Amino acid sequence: MAIARRPLLTATAAGTLLCALWFVPSANATDDAAGGAPSRPAGASTDDEAARPTLAETGTGVDTTAYLIGGTAFLGIGAGFVTYSTRRTAAMSSIAGRA
Repeated sequence: MAIARRPLLTATAAGTLLCALWFVPSANATDDAAGGAPSRPAGASTDDEAARPTLAETGTGVDTTAYLIGGTAFLGIGAGFVTYSTRRTAAMSSIAGRA
């Protein structure tokens, strides 16, 4: 009976995670109240804005190597889990077919 409950628990956990992520705010580079203009502090001058990178700006200033390595590692681990699960399920079904 425990095997029949496992997909239900997995679906419940996935649904709970998706509901929790629904409330995570998105990062917007513009302020909606200002009509799409980027928001800036009250004391900021225009000279400071030229030297300061904006949220959507990409370039050589940010080192993303750690994120790429970490993301690739997690993707590999996830693929390994899927492969292991698929092989285990196939092995279990072949054992059940013999009995």
